[in-house]
Amino acid sequence: MTQPPPRQRILVVDDDVDIARFVEMNLRMEGFDVVVAHDGIAALEEVAERRPDLVLLDVAMPRLDGVEVTKRLRADAMTSAIPVIMLTAKGLTVDKVVGLTAGADDYIVKPFDTLELVARVQTTLRRNREFREVSPLTGLPGNARIQQEIADRLRSGADFAVCHVDIDGFKAVNDVYGFGRGDEFIATLARKLHRAVVAAGLPPVFLGHIGGDDFVVVCAPEQVRPLTERAVREFEDEADTLYDAEDRARGYLRVKSRQNNELHDVGLVTVSIGVALSAQRDYTDPREVIAVANEMKTVAKNQPGSFVAYDRRKTKQEPGTGSPRRSGPV
Repeated sequence: MTQPPPRQRILVVDDDVDIARFVEMNLRMEGFDVVVAHDGIAALEEVAERRPDLVLLDVAMPRLDGVEVTKRLRADAMTSAIPVIMLTAKGLTVDKVVGLTAGADDYIVKPFDTLELVARVQTTLRRNREFREVSPLTGLPGNARIQQEIADRLRSGADFAVCHVDIDGFKAVNDVYGFGRGDEFIATLARKLHRAVVAAGLPPVFLGHIGGDDFVVVCAPEQVRPLTERAVREFEDEADTLYDAEDRARGYLRVKSRQNNELHDVGLVTVSIGVALSAQRDYTDPREVIAVANEMKTVAKNQPGSFVAYDRRKTKQEPGTGSPRRSGPV
């Protein structure tokens, strides 16, 4: 039996017992797990013990005020990512600026509307969750956001395509040049995919980073070919410049085997793309679509050069196969 997801925990900190109780009751009614503290020292103790998902923090409190609590949370690596919303009875701009400068994510001026309070809590939690999932290398959203995008497209009923994009020969780059150079290849592919996504226009195209050298593009079926052609062409052109001059001129890397230290040749990087089309099957779960796109990416990897492999099972209309690349078709 599937267990329900754990409730998100909110720490409410206010020296006014009545206000703290009022906020606690309203957040509990919205399904949150709520912990209460009445001063800054107690708040830090609760954070250390309970590790809340968000802190709702009054500014003016005894022992330690909200600004100082926020500064201490931000100074500790273990708590620096916890979002903070400040509650203040003052509406002056300078007080808001002080709170935000200390590291608060948002602020609410008392007296506040209950609906606004709940909305700001939910928005801050969602924004924080999406921020944590963003790749620090590419700035692109990760797996949870990718699945959400596909789920939204499934619910919309409109036809769409999911493209799983992967760099061929990437392991050899890491083995020969190290992870730093490998990151340059990943960042380059991210930039070229982003340029192609922007150029694709409407309907909007989604771009996500699964991790490593794997990316996902969610777009309309007719956008797949022009988008992948542009991204692959521009990536291959710039990727060539990332190699040492000798390797670039030679057209391959000499890689030492980990098993017997023998050298073998690995060609310059290309791109494999697997495409799942929503119109081909009765998909009900984003993971099913991703699995098919990943399966087709494996098919693409078995072809020479850069290649786009479409899921042709139950195909109503034959998709295009693309144009030549360094060693083969896309």
